[in-house]
Amino acid sequence: MQSKTSFFNRTLFRKNLTRFWPLWGGASFLGSLFPLALLLQLVRRGGYHAGSPLSFTEFYYNVAAYGLPVISLLYAILCAMLVWSYLYNARSVGLMHTLPVTRRGLFVTNFLSGMAMMLIPYAVTGALCVLISLAFGSFDAVGLLVTVLAVLGESFFYFATATFVAFMVGNVFALPAVYFLLHFLAVLLDWLLCLFAGNFIFGLNSYYSGVVEFLSPTVYLMEQLHVVCTYEEVQVVTELTHTDGYITRLTSVTLENAWLIGVYALVGVAFLALAWVLYARRRSESAGDVVAVGWMKPVFRFGLAALAALLGGQALYALFWGSFQDGRYYDALPMAVCMVVAGAIGYYAASMLLAKSLRVFRKSWKGLILVAVGCIALCCVLRFDLLGISRRVPEVSQVEKVEFHAADNTYRLYPGEDDEVLEQVRAVHKAIVADQDYVRDYEDNWRYTIASDDTGTVTSAYIRFIYTLHNGLQVERRYSIPMTKYRMSQAGTYDGLLDALVNSKPMKAKRLHAGDDRYTVESGSLWLELSGEGYDLNSRESAAILDAVARDAASGAWGEYDWFDRNNNGAYAMSLELRFACSENDHQIYDWIEINVRPGMDHTVACLKELGLVTERDLVTREEMEKRENSLKYGETAYEAAASVGIIGGADGPTTVVVAGVTA
Repeated sequence: MQSKTSFFNRTLFRKNLTRFWPLWGGASFLGSLFPLALLLQLVRRGGYHAGSPLSFTEFYYNVAAYGLPVISLLYAILCAMLVWSYLYNARSVGLMHTLPVTRRGLFVTNFLSGMAMMLIPYAVTGALCVLISLAFGSFDAVGLLVTVLAVLGESFFYFATATFVAFMVGNVFALPAVYFLLHFLAVLLDWLLCLFAGNFIFGLNSYYSGVVEFLSPTVYLMEQLHVVCTYEEVQVVTELTHTDGYITRLTSVTLENAWLIGVYALVGVAFLALAWVLYARRRSESAGDVVAVGWMKPVFRFGLAALAALLGGQALYALFWGSFQDGRYYDALPMAVCMVVAGAIGYYAASMLLAKSLRVFRKSWKGLILVAVGCIALCCVLRFDLLGISRRVPEVSQVEKVEFHAADNTYRLYPGEDDEVLEQVRAVHKAIVADQDYVRDYEDNWRYTIASDDTGTVTSAYIRFIYTLHNGLQVERRYSIPMTKYRMSQAGTYDGLLDALVNSKPMKAKRLHAGDDRYTVESGSLWLELSGEGYDLNSRESAAILDAVARDAASGAWGEYDWFDRNNNGAYAMSLELRFACSENDHQIYDWIEINVRPGMDHTVACLKELGLVTERDLVTREEMEKRENSLKYGETAYEAAASVGIIGGADGPTTVVVAGVTA
């Protein structure tokens, strides 16, 4: 009789489930607490707040989008550590491989055992939720199906990656460490490299780019999965009082970007195939080794050295050299020394783990030279900007949108609509880049120069450029630059170009979003410093104020930005802010502008008075208010104080101190 080869062993499958029941049993118990708590609330309220079927779907989707990635990430490694635990002990792996079960049978059976342990808690929790929704008439088959598919896809992906890592390592303690490193290595390197490069390259101040975030599935899923709900207002009539009213009703719920779960599930299939390849070639003698795959050992050694050099090097630099650093940018030589020291520590630590011995110094000096050369080369490349990163200014034809922040405002510019302004923005950017040596050399002392300047001829400005390219990537640069009145009067300097750009008529209109149908003013706020009163403005009041400011801008009374009036001393002692909403690519974005109300803005002042927000008493400039406060604080005579603020009343009655109003 011909024998058959089985890829699945029922006895081993049952053994795994019965042996490791505390894990999936405890997880099932914890998961069942949430639907039981929901049931108690519904029973206590008599079922009146059970909601529609879509409300249960919204609950499912919120769990799938914001809870499931984290839960599956943590639970998958626990299941993998149990079902693959025999690989990390020489006796147990020898015993398992002598059983009348092929490696393929062990692989399939243990993987299915782990998947069963992954899904049992979800099945218990989901079944209870379904029963509750059926009992209260809130069952939605579509929402349940989407949630089940999301659970299956994410559970498979996370357990497949945990299985892949299980065959890369030979030590049970290395398994969770490498697993979490695999899932978060992309965002960790992104952060480290951006932080490192941003302290070398002029203008590159980004601490995280997110370009390779998709390589960290947990982070990416939680960023990209969104629960989108649509509501409508429904008119209702109260039977008792026969009065009309409106209620908000949920009409649709969708899990946005749910297709990403399917993509990661396919990636999980690839990881599972690689895991089988590793297991088929795995030596039983590798049990106990930190890395069980031969070709992965150099990757582990130099990878750990690189991480130690990047992270530890910056830590050592901050500890031993940061206090000696004058500017905000790293000094290349001390940083290279710190990186070499930290990289050597990481290199020898990895070598000791791989060799399981402390005697690794004699034969490993060649690798240490490579680490040192790499650290020095990286510092040189960034210090001298050999890649030209600081000099990159995208062409107008390459960009889809440009965000330009200057003069406390953010301007969004679009090719085809604002080409002339965009060229001016690029000219300012190029001028700043061309003067980067001047800015970096002046940076060591210009903060103190600005602080001690009492002539009003030196100031600083924060500038940001964000170019969104057609391929979806962004080029972002940020600068804190010194500005002087002398350079502002010279042609071709960034000081003069920036002042001319910000105070040009097109930019004044952009500041108010005039003529841009994408923006709608929806709210605002007003704070009166003299009386200490604040107001929240509705859309009608905000629109009226915006129209008044626009009329003042047309007459030339508003819009001229003074770079050297640091505290807006010439403006009235009030803070006016308008909030805009903009619909862009089916997403709602918001923008705020701060309006300094100054003497001469007659339309704006009249509008604020008509709305009952300010009185003549509130129209005092900050400079004048500060002078009067100081005169009272430092002991002027009553007559001098009265001359500055005015006294109403006399000996026969109460005396009232009133601040005199200032008109344009």
